[in-house]
Amino acid sequence: MTVPLEIHFNGLDKSEAMETRVREKFTKLTRHFDRINGCRVVLEAPARNPAKAKVFQVKIEISVKGGKPIIINHEREGAHANEDLALTVRDAFEVALRQVDEMASQLAGRNRTEQNRRRPHPEPTLDE
Repeated sequence: MTVPLEIHFNGLDKSEAMETRVREKFTKLTRHFDRINGCRVVLEAPARNPAKAKVFQVKIEISVKGGKPIIINHEREGAHANEDLALTVRDAFEVALRQVDEMASQLAGRNRTEQNRRRPHPEPTLDE
């Protein structure tokens, strides 16, 4: 089943390369978590005054079966924030992957301290 994906460009020219990159990242996300119903990604360069450099933002809204939607607003920080939109997309989807992992573990009923804990195998019963 294909999951609907919407990609919007706000303040940027539409780019097939960026659409392809977003689709690849989203495909990886859907393979990782199967409860995703849909996703909307907004790539934008908000209007800034001429004294400040243009900083890219990526907003991701993921709708999930049986849970609240996951919303990510990511703006790259640091000296090289305005260099590459692809890096901002990568970082935003890494944040999304962490949040999806957290939601998956909550839905599975395991808290954060139990996620990586090894569990003993159940003892075999003597009824056999």
